[in-house]
Amino acid sequence: MGNNDRPLSPHLSIYRWPITMTTSILHRATGLALSAGFVVFVAWLFDAASGAASYAVFLTYADSILGTALLIGWSFAFFFHLSNGVRHLFWDAGLGFEKYQANASAWFVLILAVVLTTLFWWLRA
Repeated sequence: MGNNDRPLSPHLSIYRWPITMTTSILHRATGLALSAGFVVFVAWLFDAASGAASYAVFLTYADSILGTALLIGWSFAFFFHLSNGVRHLFWDAGLGFEKYQANASAWFVLILAVVLTTLFWWLRA
């Protein structure tokens, strides 16, 4: 029995991803990234408590190109997750559910996370 006359369900590649879907996925991904970053944070604390030699070894990895890229990524994940969490608090209060408000707040959260990450690393230097 063939179902050739039935329409096919469109694939994800046909749809344009709404910004709200992107921020939802990014919120989950940054939560996972922050979990991995927390393990590195604990390693940093452990090495700092273990003495100067152990801490120096940790700093050589953290000051490498890969280490710096990971730290920048984790700081973006922190600022995005924080900003989007505040957005969710407004949603919990029943505010910002209109389509234009949800889209505007999603763009605001993304831009704010980039600006805060840039400011953090600029002020750090």
